Amino acid sequence: MFYHTQNMQYEAKPDGPDAAFANRFQEVLGGKWGEMTVATQYLFQGWNCKLPGKYKDMLLAIGTEELGHVEMITTMIARLLEAAPMTVQEAAAEKNPMLAALYGGSNPQHFIENGGGAYPKDSNGTPWSGAFVTASGNLYADFHLNATAEMQGRLQVSRLWHMTDDPGVKDLINFLVTRDHMHQMQWLAAIKELEADGLDQVPVPHAFPISNELPDWAYTFINHSDGAQAGDGQWAHGPATDGSDKEFMYAERPPTPSDDKPIPPIGDVRLYGTPPATHPQGLVEKVKDKLT
Repeated sequence: MFYHTQNMQYEAKPDGPDAAFANRFQEVLGGKWGEMTVATQYLFQGWNCKLPGKYKDMLLAIGTEELGHVEMITTMIARLLEAAPMTVQEAAAEKNPMLAALYGGSNPQHFIENGGGAYPKDSNGTPWSGAFVTASGNLYADFHLNATAEMQGRLQVSRLWHMTDDPGVKDLINFLVTRDHMHQMQWLAAIKELEADGLDQVPVPHAFPISNELPDWAYTFINHSDGAQAGDGQWAHGPATDGSDKEFMYAERPPTPSDDKPIPPIGDVRLYGTPPATHPQGLVEKVKDKLT
């Protein structure tokens, strides 16, 4: 059950209209790393979680918080659009170059499609997609992605902070980057707790038999590029990071390939593929014979 409280968690009031920034703000609402993505992702992970207790409760709590952030940004976008010029004449009438620029950078769909409000799309007008959401059922893998999502979200909101001079907008952005900071730490702490609880670890999934892996390939960094410094990092030398007693190794170039040089089979003649040049003559006739 969801219960909606109309009082927002934090104030979302701009000091003035800015239709151009309202369009930019759409990115952290309906973009790949926006609030709609993280809210839906965390909720689906929680709903799908088969482990009752702290992890499920935490997922549902943060997913619901992120729904509130969706409402805050939606409200801010609507308020940024309020009193914004809708025509060139309105922008010119005030004899204010800034208003003209705001009109030129506005998103016409905000007015035509939404009546002066936000919508579930990114800053280019591309609809938000459920394909952005990952809920694999493996909490360890999902929590790593969640930490990435918060890092990408904070990165984008931090960039937006420099794209506005509106004190009210900056105040909301300060709140959002603060919560993103907390959520980054939350997911990293949850990853460590999963390890401490013995639920999973690197490699993911850890329960897959390590004996099935090929030892010559498991700990070798293979340089597949002509970059000279690829082998300078910890990933190519020193102890492996999966808790084993293995050491990373470095291969300057890919190992000699096998002698297997696959040639795809000709396949069913009714697919009309072009045969290899070495194929016996008369294939066209054989096709015709088979089809008649």
